[in-house]
Amino acid sequence: MKSNTSHIPSAPLYTPEQRVRRNESRWTLVQGVLAPVQFLVFLVSAALLIRYLATHQGFEVAAASVVIKTLFLYAIMYTGALWEHDVYGQYLFAPAFYWEDMVSMLVIALHTLYLVLYLTGFGDSTLLVYIAIAAYATYVVNAAQFLLKLRHARLSEAN
Repeated sequence: MKSNTSHIPSAPLYTPEQRVRRNESRWTLVQGVLAPVQFLVFLVSAALLIRYLATHQGFEVAAASVVIKTLFLYAIMYTGALWEHDVYGQYLFAPAFYWEDMVSMLVIALHTLYLVLYLTGFGDSTLLVYIAIAAYATYVVNAAQFLLKLRHARLSEAN
């Protein structure tokens, strides 16, 4: 049986006023640049982690790449909060991005756990790699959330 859920109208992502604030925010461009750069850093780092898992060589490079990815994550989360404030009037958990922000908190927590363990030397390479994989898996889910949300916004603006 075919579902009719695609015909159920949903609230637009932006009111007309929010769309203007989005378009005028300097953080919109920053997010538009940081998001694909962070994704590229993620791809390189994921490849390095996979290489390490397959060969048990190159841990130092793979580990450092996760640190770099984490720094990009912090940058995009910080500027994203500033963007959300410009558009919605609050730094995080605006209703339009509530679930994306919730998953982002898990992504940040896992990346931060990795960073703390890496910088303090606590835990072996296996533990660090598994935490990085968990962090990256949640990052992929979170990125998909944002992409679907932005696709929905573009489609609703086109109508």
